[in-house]
Amino acid sequence: MFDVQFFVEAFVTMFVIMDPPGIIPLFLAYTGGRTARERRRIAWQAPIVAFCLIVIFAVFGQAILGYLHVEVAAMQIAGGLLLLLVALQLLTGDTEPPANAVRSNVNVALVPLGTPLLAGPGAIVATIVFAQQAERKDGGILALALAIAAVHLLLWVFMRFSVTVMRVIKENGVELVTRVSGLLLSALAVQLIITAIRTLLNTPT
Repeated sequence: MFDVQFFVEAFVTMFVIMDPPGIIPLFLAYTGGRTARERRRIAWQAPIVAFCLIVIFAVFGQAILGYLHVEVAAMQIAGGLLLLLVALQLLTGDTEPPANAVRSNVNVALVPLGTPLLAGPGAIVATIVFAQQAERKDGGILALALAIAAVHLLLWVFMRFSVTVMRVIKENGVELVTRVSGLLLSALAVQLIITAIRTLLNTPT
């Protein structure tokens, strides 16, 4: 059986959290100065990295957190700090290291695009929660698997064709969206930390 309602719920939640349209400015910023072929490669590598991480946490998430004695709120704070570091780089225009990473064999498809921007704390936590629910529903596991696959396919589509967007807005446009996305990303990072702290304060010891 296939649980359509659960599929829609999981798909919409993961789509909002991973935000395929919102990744375009970040993708353009971190692939600035690269060739079209390199951007196309990063466009499919980043979703694959994120997909693999999401699947790992869907299958082993509860066991991993339990074994490490790590609370979900702690993971949110850690992810928020990582995103804040990335946001500060974008706000200060310090995106040259990722551009030079090609020569040092550092692939931005892994970090920061694959994680923590795509497979971030929000997506990981949501995956763990949906995986728990899927086990209690008929066809829930299949529905969750298809929802995760569909969202990552959309991530590839948006990043793949963001190269065309770059040709339209030019380098000055990239500079502008880099600053704006850095501001928005910093707000998201701080919000993750605030939400985690509130959770910890409301949790009885």
